[in-house]
Amino acid sequence: MKKFWLKKGLMFLGFFIIAIVGFGALVMTLWNAILPAVLGVSTITFLQALGILLLSKILFGGFMGGCRNHRSHEWKDKMKQKWMTMTPEERDQLKTEWKTRCGGRWKMNQPDTAAAE
Repeated sequence: MKKFWLKKGLMFLGFFIIAIVGFGALVMTLWNAILPAVLGVSTITFLQALGILLLSKILFGGFMGGCRNHRSHEWKDKMKQKWMTMTPEERDQLKTEWKTRCGGRWKMNQPDTAAAE
């Protein structure tokens, strides 16, 4: 059993290293092929390309795949199902509660009574 997990771990590590090298080479190639001609910037090395990948990960939180997206769909589906089973009175009560919680957004759609006076 230990050999199975060891093999699986080494295989994962190998794929991870191949992915990093591949993405780094892709960033370096695209940068060096496009940006010097378009913006007049200098070419970059492989290590600089890896740094750009890391920086983009930190700034934009990329490379997450569908994990976050899957959870948001789960939440939306759950709320949609809950909304469909509510009575009209419960829906009105929920709308009123959210209007008080999220005042700024909901107030945009309401007419301004101070301007009418």
